[in-house]
Amino acid sequence: PVGVTGLRGGVVRGDGDGWVIDPDGSRYWGIHGAAGLLLRAPLPDGSTGVLLQHRAAWSHQGGTWALPGGARDSHESAIDTAIREAEEEAGITADDLRVVAAVVTLEAPGGWTYTTVIAETDSPVRTVANFESTELRWVDEKRVDQLPLHPAFGLAWPVLRDRIAMLDPQS
Repeated sequence: PVGVTGLRGGVVRGDGDGWVIDPDGSRYWGIHGAAGLLLRAPLPDGSTGVLLQHRAAWSHQGGTWALPGGARDSHESAIDTAIREAEEEAGITADDLRVVAAVVTLEAPGGWTYTTVIAETDSPVRTVANFESTELRWVDEKRVDQLPLHPAFGLAWPVLRDRIAMLDPQS
């Protein structure tokens, strides 16, 4: 039920679960908006990787690559949401990362927002995929756009690359 957060049938339900429909018919998941985690780590070859999620075929825009993320509950900040979703979908905890920025990467005409939380870790942390993922993979930042990206993430990626460059000017 709406307003109750709990575990039922292996699915975490929060008061943010649900579709928002804009006047033009566009649908967005998350009654209070949504957020995802862009986690960066140095890879063994010296490049920087980001953790990507290959979305399960049954999910919205399934079969594409994106960030662990999802619906924001009414009591959560975007950062709280991104970390919770990363834990649910990838087994990553707040202790595994350092948040360095939060960027609104989509604002729909009706006011719905998606916030990408950029975080870092000292090495690629171990991940555990849940039912929402076909695969979790550390991908070289320079190769992210070579994958079939979730459409919204694909549009946001150039903005996120620019923000990363501002945070990490030596790259």
